[in-house]
Amino acid sequence: MDLDIAPVGDRLELYAELDGGWPEFMTKDPTGAFYYRYADRFWPDFALLAVDRDTGRAVAKAHSVPLAYDGDITEGLPEGGWDWVCRTALHDSLGGAEPTMVSALEINIRSDLRGSGLSGLMLTAMRDNAARHGFTDLVAPVRPSGKPDEINRPIGEYAYATRPDGLPIDPWLRVHVRAGASILNVAHYSMSFAGTLPQWRSWTGLPFDRTGPVEVPGALSPIHCDVAQNHAVYIEPNVWVHHRI
Repeated sequence: MDLDIAPVGDRLELYAELDGGWPEFMTKDPTGAFYYRYADRFWPDFALLAVDRDTGRAVAKAHSVPLAYDGDITEGLPEGGWDWVCRTALHDSLGGAEPTMVSALEINIRSDLRGSGLSGLMLTAMRDNAARHGFTDLVAPVRPSGKPDEINRPIGEYAYATRPDGLPIDPWLRVHVRAGASILNVAHYSMSFAGTLPQWRSWTGLPFDRTGPVEVPGALSPIHCDVAQNHAVYIEPNVWVHHRI
């Protein structure tokens, strides 16, 4: 496949081919608009689209964003993870802060091409793009792709679990480490989702009729359901990784 990987520019309509990569409840994040609503205005050079030159079809996209951070990256990054990145990047852009690093936000592969190695290719493109803009640090609040299969395993244990060859047991973390990243720390409340029980039923097809933890396919940890209060809350943990470019 001959790919053209470049900022999306005026090809936004091609994003439609990349829809459906997430469980429906993952599209209800209230913080996501801090990035996606303003991406074209503030960070057009950091939204990459991969297009098959032979067919003209989109095959993958990679979103990242520059932001300012005055701490020592190697000592760990904020517990707020993905949500913190979205808020900070927008605040920095509105306030004129000079960015010091780039954070990944999303890599999404077209559904029929998942598992073909494109995720690693898009990660490399994201690293190269950060370097092209003068940055030496790319970080990412990684959503471990294998964690839903071990939904009740504590994230602090899962994030550092390794295979006999020393690489992470998690496939997506493994891609990052093979690309040269180091695992920094867990972001225990990287994303937060709240909704009424009818909303959660519509998002998941599950009854949500008992107070307590609910295991939802695609979630990284159980969702907290409170029948008396008519709400459920999902707090998603991610894992911070650091690529020194």
